[in-house]
Amino acid sequence: MRRGVGAVAGAVGGALLLSGCGAIELPLAGVRVGADGVPYALIRPCGDDRIQGLSLTGTKAGDGTGKDLSGWWVRGKRRTGDAGFPLFSPLAEWHAHHTGPQRPVAEYTYQLGFMKGDFNYEYSTTLTFRAADLAKLRPGQVWADDRVMSLGEFEKLAEDSC
Repeated sequence: MRRGVGAVAGAVGGALLLSGCGAIELPLAGVRVGADGVPYALIRPCGDDRIQGLSLTGTKAGDGTGKDLSGWWVRGKRRTGDAGFPLFSPLAEWHAHHTGPQRPVAEYTYQLGFMKGDFNYEYSTTLTFRAADLAKLRPGQVWADDRVMSLGEFEKLAEDSC
């Protein structure tokens, strides 16, 4: 009997793996620039989901290494709720680990991301941007989903995506 259950579980798992089922990418992160010129991160996990892998990575295009040259990462799973914070200064209680310059670097491509922190990892979020994208933003605008939008549009996009 156990062999039969194991075979069925293996077949189902294999089918899911081969079918490409996995975490879906949702537009739940954005960046904005404050009146003081400081860039801010906006994260919008679905409901009260725990998240993990919260990070900002900056890499230099064309260097071939993919090495993180700027940014930070947060260890563990946590419930953040909707959060906004200076892009290069995540909340102190998250104990972020920093690397490289903590400011936008023109030559770097940045990715702000996280994933649902439960066993099924239903979704992940990766926002890609450059310093030039931040420079396009006016007060009340957000860079999300590879484009400029209003804060209200971002909030609706994130809410509708969940």
